[in-house]
Amino acid sequence: MAQLAPSILSADFSRLASEIRAVEQAGVGILHVDVMDGHFVPNITIGPPVIRSLRKTTPLTLDAHLMIENADSFIDAFVDAGADMISVHVEACRHLHRTITSIKARGRKAGVVLNPATPLDALEQILPEADYVLLMSVNPGWGGQQFIPHVKEKIAALRGMIRGRGATALIEVDGGVTRDNIAAVAAAGADIIVAGNAVFTGGDPRAAAAELIALLNSSRS
Repeated sequence: MAQLAPSILSADFSRLASEIRAVEQAGVGILHVDVMDGHFVPNITIGPPVIRSLRKTTPLTLDAHLMIENADSFIDAFVDAGADMISVHVEACRHLHRTITSIKARGRKAGVVLNPATPLDALEQILPEADYVLLMSVNPGWGGQQFIPHVKEKIAALRGMIRGRGATALIEVDGGVTRDNIAAVAAAGADIIVAGNAVFTGGDPRAAAAELIALLNSSRS
């Protein structure tokens, strides 16, 4: 069954702890944390200190999506801060195998991220090592964008690729997910689905997250 991973990029940081508690009460198990450096993507967000604060606040699995250059220099900092899952971009890592290996050596789940225009061929050598693959369904850097339609075909193709190679990687999808398309994203083969605005911008994150979870449950029933 696909899991919902609310992205705190869209949350109200002035009451972040209460918004996280709200999605916990809705039955969420994963919290997605977008880390941006203003270089790899045109925005700056948060770093290890916020992860450390979140770790004190919630028992949820913390999924750190590193949209940064030179990710190798920060792996230990994110692990020490309390991240449970750490994903890095194919487009930003020169030595991807080394980066993925270093994350796993610290006992964390390691993910590989592909931008919308990056082909699945980029996974050919690293797929057996990845715990999960994160497919971006928007161009990274900002929340609130529209889902790029062709990514649904990419999800299905990746599902076939994983099965064909006997790999065990989960598929995560991030960007433009709403109540109107979340079931279709799950049906295409996603295991973890990130949603930001759809959870946090309506004023009741608990109800919004519960509705999305219900839609996910019905999509594979």
